[in-house]
Amino acid sequence: MSSNNQASTLVCRRYANALITQAENEKKLDKVEKDLKDLSAMIDSSDDLRAVIRSPLLSKEKLHSAISAIAKKAKLQDVTQNFLGTLIENTRLNALEKTISAFDQVLSERRGELKVNVQVAQDITAKQKKDLEAALSKALGGEVSANVSVEPSILGGMVVTVGSKMIDASVANKMARLRSTLGGKAA
Repeated sequence: MSSNNQASTLVCRRYANALITQAENEKKLDKVEKDLKDLSAMIDSSDDLRAVIRSPLLSKEKLHSAISAIAKKAKLQDVTQNFLGTLIENTRLNALEKTISAFDQVLSERRGELKVNVQVAQDITAKQKKDLEAALSKALGGEVSANVSVEPSILGGMVVTVGSKMIDASVANKMARLRSTLGGKAA
């Protein structure tokens, strides 16, 4: 990874902090947060959009035109549109995905939330996610925001990651331990 192609975490956090401050000043933080979630979903679902934001070959004018059209169609807030324009002008549009992630992280930190990644074997309902977050909040002693992803290979149960700690309560892990235990006694 060259430093020219990959924006540093520090730079992304600075952009995220600036966007949060501007959104707070204009009393549009919740709307900008929604804009960035929508934008992230668009990037995840569109190879073409990912190619545009990552391309070093497109001129600033073409990027402004393309991103402006997308922003207007998606009805993004003016704060969000101006922010995207700033990234283009500073040749940092390739850092958009990491900046959105940094925005989410900085905002969670400001709110006192703990970010938790949870892998489950099959998708869970909104109520199950809310109950899971409540249980994790109680266990961890702080407000928890869970990022739930589906990983069928765990078979059942869940794998919870908080910072650098991982709790693997998956059926696949339990089966592996059982195989290890039975294999160890048989030998």
